[in-house]
Amino acid sequence: MRVFTGARGRDAYNGGVRLNHPPATSLPLSTTRPPSPPPTPVVYREVVEQPDELTERLWRLVLLDDDDHSYEYVIEMLGAVFSYSRDKSFALACIVDTDGRVTLMTGEHDACEAKQGQIHAYGADPRISRCKGSMSAIIEEADTQSA
Repeated sequence: MRVFTGARGRDAYNGGVRLNHPPATSLPLSTTRPPSPPPTPVVYREVVEQPDELTERLWRLVLLDDDDHSYEYVIEMLGAVFSYSRDKSFALACIVDTDGRVTLMTGEHDACEAKQGQIHAYGADPRISRCKGSMSAIIEEADTQSA
């Protein structure tokens, strides 16, 4: 047995050890493999998801006016729920008082619904004795005209 010492040749392909095999031409022809079957075609299926109607469209959250909440309540509530500044909250309070409604945000339905829940859970105005609960807010499609 001879150990490979770096020379190129047949010894380089058998790990450096010379093996006493017969030459490759002396193999019988019957040991050849049968032909491979033809490749199977690859089929790609396109998965088309149906868009969720509520998340694909934009929605707006609209605060409705009433006479049971003070300006100070609206300013505090908008600051707490939306982190709006006092100036922005005051401007929105003026609009809701003048127009009867004001859009507070536009976005996905779930986001509007979450903020609507926070508005409805904010509670009554302690400054007005007849006030029984939170202000009302509705969600409507953003592409519709506001009344």
